[in-house]
Amino acid sequence: MTATVTPSRAHKAGSGENRGTGGARKRFPRIPDRIRQGGLPYLLLLPAVVLELLVHLIPMIIGIWVSFRQLTQFFIRNWGNAPSAGFDNYKVAIDFDAPIGQALLHSFLVTCAFTVISVGLSWLFGVTAAIMLQENFRGRSILRTIFLVPYALPVYAAVITWAFMFQHDNGIINHVLHDQLGLTDKASFWLIGDNSFIALVVVSLWKSWPFAFLMLMAALQNIPRELYEAASIDGAGIWQQIRKITLPSLRPVNQVLVLVLFLWTFNDFNTPYVLFGKSAPEAADLISIHIYQSSFVTWNFGSGSAMSVLLLLFLLLVTAVYLLVTSRGRKGSDV
Repeated sequence: MTATVTPSRAHKAGSGENRGTGGARKRFPRIPDRIRQGGLPYLLLLPAVVLELLVHLIPMIIGIWVSFRQLTQFFIRNWGNAPSAGFDNYKVAIDFDAPIGQALLHSFLVTCAFTVISVGLSWLFGVTAAIMLQENFRGRSILRTIFLVPYALPVYAAVITWAFMFQHDNGIINHVLHDQLGLTDKASFWLIGDNSFIALVVVSLWKSWPFAFLMLMAALQNIPRELYEAASIDGAGIWQQIRKITLPSLRPVNQVLVLVLFLWTFNDFNTPYVLFGKSAPEAADLISIHIYQSSFVTWNFGSGSAMSVLLLLFLLLVTAVYLLVTSRGRKGSDV
């Protein structure tokens, strides 16, 4: 007897055969699966992007808009209707023959000197401490912890403590230098006059060099010890090892570290504000405090915004030139 196969059974048999031989129909992923596979990383980044827009980008755009307006105390209630100023705020800021331009130029030069000294000493102290603490000795862990304390303390608490220490009558700085050691003829004023610049550098150095120490100490862990052992066998001393092995190996970290310290120090507002208040002495008139005074003390928000935009352009220019120079130096060393 010949067996007959109905069309429905043939269809089922054919589909079953296709499944068995690998010819099954391709199963398309559902939309949630696609989102989970491709869009989940972007979904997780969305809150950070929104906060970045709210905290940085949108205020930056508003600040640029305000720099082209005559926004003074007369338009605070209805600041959207402030008259247009064009480029007048920028012209006044860079007119170095006028009092406002001269004050801004002085503040810029003070900030440059403060940044160079603070960043240079921070890197020097950081690399020195990092190299010294690479060797095993008793108490190394305790010293590492002590060195990182200034970086862990809140900025306001640390600077307020330094402000008390720099007091003229009952500060510990004058007590040690004048009363105990006799290094000065009389108690010095550290928070006013020319000494205010020294006080500002000391506080900035105290709270910034532990960051350099932490980064450089971590970078030194990646240098193979065999290099130092081979150099020691070849007769290289400690200074030759530092100059030929340590510093070249730290070059990539130093390039990023110096840039970060420069940007942090040049934009530092908390330290001078807590140390001196709303009105910093002329010797310690950093540009961040100067812009604050131009905006919130004299109530000329248009002029202060223009100074802020000029500061932003300067930092972008310095960053671009620095990255260009360091990238070319890196390529030249690789060749």
